Amino acid sequence: MTEPLTMLAVAGFALAGLSIALLATLRGWQGWLDLKRMELSGGGQATRSPAFERIEIADLKERIRKLESIAACVDP
Repeated sequence: MTEPLTMLAVAGFALAGLSIALLATLRGWQGWLDLKRMELSGGGQATRSPAFERIEIADLKERIRKLESIAACVDP
């Protein structure tokens, strides 16, 4: 009599854990979608500082150098 009850309890805990994991994943997905919507609407453009722009340009220049070295078959 206790084995069916134990199996039912384990199944219930597994279902509860799965539902918690799915809810957390769904909230993360919704947050990611909200972030992408904000990026597409241009909502994040006003908060960029000049320092951020310089860092982004430096990063792009570094990527270009790496791509040019790959194209020239030279390790960076």
